[in-house]
Amino acid sequence: MFEIRVICDPADADHITEKLAQTFTTGPARQYPNRHNTERTRVYVTAEHRADTEAWPTPDEAYALAPSIISEIGWTASAAADKPFGHALGREFWLRKAAVLDRIALADEDAGIHGDASEAAAKAAQRLMDADNAAAACDPRRYVRQQYAHWAKHQ
Repeated sequence: MFEIRVICDPADADHITEKLAQTFTTGPARQYPNRHNTERTRVYVTAEHRADTEAWPTPDEAYALAPSIISEIGWTASAAADKPFGHALGREFWLRKAAVLDRIALADEDAGIHGDASEAAAKAAQRLMDADNAAAACDPRRYVRQQYAHWAKHQ
């Protein structure tokens, strides 16, 4: 549990409180006049992180719009090769790389193959989570599926 303090225009207080309640599990908002600027108000809200309310997509749902694995391997290899040395690869690269490795690992797991694909997929997924500053409380490969499904839907 944590407390959020917002100093804002009194007309914005209800809107801000509503948005915080959509993002966190919140207690009642407490409003007080600002001590130094009487045209502002202080809003205090006790909050907790919400449990995952959005269902994780299944692999079939997440990768429904994905190109073939071969195509994605080609894209990631080309994207990595085309980037000048020392320049950071963008989020799309890390997302697509993690997704293709997850798809390869899923195929291996379905076939009963116990190789390095699952470990590589987990490492790539963690790399994406690190790049996104995502909470470590969720399964990294599920996170990749969620993010890929969202990205593919908005392409």
